[in-house]
Amino acid sequence: MATARDYRQRRRSRRDRHGRGLRGTLYPATLPAAASRAERFDALVLDALEPIEARWRHELTKLDVAVDDVPEVRENGKAPSDGVLHDGAVPLSRLVPAGVDRTGLPTRARIVLYRRPLEARAKDPSELADLVHDVLVEQVAGYLGVEPDVIEGE
Repeated sequence: MATARDYRQRRRSRRDRHGRGLRGTLYPATLPAAASRAERFDALVLDALEPIEARWRHELTKLDVAVDDVPEVRENGKAPSDGVLHDGAVPLSRLVPAGVDRTGLPTRARIVLYRRPLEARAKDPSELADLVHDVLVEQVAGYLGVEPDVIEGE
């Protein structure tokens, strides 16, 4: 049985106090403008990874690629520095080697791209796409132990 309080809470979640809030979504979900910045960045990473994965499919079967908003900073103020690709003092990505987690289960190697630092360094979407591609090439080369030119196919 619905009470008046339940009705008010449902109504409040959709509109503001005076009924002037948004009535619905601004764009239909099928349009690109409906995607958030994080969703657009994820799609950009997948697009940049596709040609690399097509060429090195068998060597990358045990590698995951992840996106994080910002780099992790430890309590002592220092971030982990092993496998990190820097631009000055700011980490852009990190290669985490395979290992064992706290519970004793094996983990896969992964490349973590940091979205906010990468977006801050790009002036436009095409420059961001190039930067993401370059960072992925550098990290995959580090994972495989080869030069970045080999990953590109040059």
